[in-house]
Amino acid sequence: MRIISEKTRTAIILFNLGGPDSLQAVKPFLYNLFNDPAIIQAPKLIRILLAHLISRKRAPIAQEIYKELGGKSPILEQTEKQRAALEKHLSKEGNVRLFTCMRYWHPMSEQVVQEVQAYAPDHIILLPLYPQFSTTTTRSSFDDWTLAASKAGLNVPTTKICCYADQQSFINAHGALIRDVYFRVASKKRPRILFSAHGLPEKIIKQGDPYQWQVEQTAERIVKLLMFDQLDYVVCYQSRVGPLQWIGPSTEDEIARAGADGVAIILVPIAFVSEHSETLVELDIEYRELAEEKGVSEYHRIPALGVHPYFIEGLAELCLDVQSGDELNNVLKKRYCAEHWSECPCKAAAILIAHEDA
Repeated sequence: MRIISEKTRTAIILFNLGGPDSLQAVKPFLYNLFNDPAIIQAPKLIRILLAHLISRKRAPIAQEIYKELGGKSPILEQTEKQRAALEKHLSKEGNVRLFTCMRYWHPMSEQVVQEVQAYAPDHIILLPLYPQFSTTTTRSSFDDWTLAASKAGLNVPTTKICCYADQQSFINAHGALIRDVYFRVASKKRPRILFSAHGLPEKIIKQGDPYQWQVEQTAERIVKLLMFDQLDYVVCYQSRVGPLQWIGPSTEDEIARAGADGVAIILVPIAFVSEHSETLVELDIEYRELAEEKGVSEYHRIPALGVHPYFIEGLAELCLDVQSGDELNNVLKKRYCAEHWSECPCKAAAILIAHEDA
């Protein structure tokens, strides 16, 4: 039985990364980020020490970035718009209330759990604004919520939506935003699409995290939807920090290669659905300057999905698909990732599918 109805109260928790709401909040935000065991895999005391050291060192650099954005991150306002749009869509289907929950800055799990308790729902849906599952994003948010709910005694049937990397509505939203720009650029110069996602250290992927594979599936589905003749595209990764080896190719290297090849760039933030520092500063300012330096004649950045109707419709479909008794849900309601992606939360599912069956 579908859980969203007029007879039940459903709370939907919309997870996002969060961001500092002032320049003074930058350092504690960074501390929260680097003190996450999903981000720095070290014993607790060492992790706390490292988080203090890294946040103190990186705070002045990050503050300069946030000055470009008016002194704070816009991600909370962006997420609130998505929450309002989705709540409006779902309120036609039943008695629902949506709550915004950030991982590393306010409102965080402990506060939101109290708000949900006051609402007294019959069922809770955890819905990440991370389309592709990673232990560093989706699982980290789920674990933080579970701990806060347990401490507060919030014991309500809960369904976790783990991923929607190739959900059709999500893919359609990307396609709609890319198509017009592509034709406009292609009428003048050969374009190359760079599908750029936030990177991860290679060791996390080698531990079985399916994020990179899911990002690649998203790109393949978008390309298949577009059906452009001999489409030139590449999946690449941005935002590298620290000394570890990260997955590649890097977005910076692909921008340089595009310059050498004499092609225009259409850059698609394939894993970000909200505008924030890594899109508005890294992509729009830093990478645009790099493109000019490397001789790229045209650089076009596709916006994040935000409140695109197809995207909001897709999120609604995920929630409406949840049935009573579901503990975990994805687009396919069965295993999505191959067996060697051992950190996939659907690993206990009995059915292993190939991507072609999606």
